[in-house]
Amino acid sequence: MAKTALIVGAGTGISAAFARTLKADGYLLALAARNTNKLADLSRETGAHLLEVDAADAGAVAALFAELDRTFARLDVVLYNASSRSRGAVLDLDPDEVKRSLEVSAYGGFLVAQQAARRMLPRSEGAIFFTGASASVKGYARSAPFAMGKFALRGLAQALARELQPRGIHVAHFVIDGGVENAERGRGADPARPDGLLDPAAIAHTYMAVLKQPRSAWSLEVEVRPWLEPF
Repeated sequence: MAKTALIVGAGTGISAAFARTLKADGYLLALAARNTNKLADLSRETGAHLLEVDAADAGAVAALFAELDRTFARLDVVLYNASSRSRGAVLDLDPDEVKRSLEVSAYGGFLVAQQAARRMLPRSEGAIFFTGASASVKGYARSAPFAMGKFALRGLAQALARELQPRGIHVAHFVIDGGVENAERGRGADPARPDGLLDPAAIAHTYMAVLKQPRSAWSLEVEVRPWLEPF
């Protein structure tokens, strides 16, 4: 039986690269996002099912997994890649926007992980991955909401690992410590500064390497950054 993977918060960068890597390894795919129109080309390329979801809505996440149950006989891998930013000086931030940022970046991760765990635990097998950022470990000025959400997501991953890994579920958090190439967002490679940005395909290679780890030596957290990025 083919293995399956779900990516929540799918887009054109890291998650798209991981989808291609999973497809090449024989996985059946489902990609979920608030707006799936942007994923049409990726879906055709990978054969992925497209599902719309607001990751911060508990009912919508439950419905997403119910639909997935009708599509896949099992669930092997889930990547939570969704996040939301609200930028600005602390005195100027809109409380509602801050709340939304926390809901998407952290609360949604909990909702998705809870549903995934319910499906993986009966088989004592599976992997739940979270995409973090520099903000997972260090807060930047004018970016408090993003740091709050990513710190919380990291804490969720640590707690889940201690609860679920002894029961066969690999939980891993990835600190993406640097800018990521994404031509569609105007972040192309700079010939004058080679490797100044992280290559999404290289990040996906790291995700896959962690996914294939023997359980006697599972990683909980992996940091990736360009080789010239200062610590």
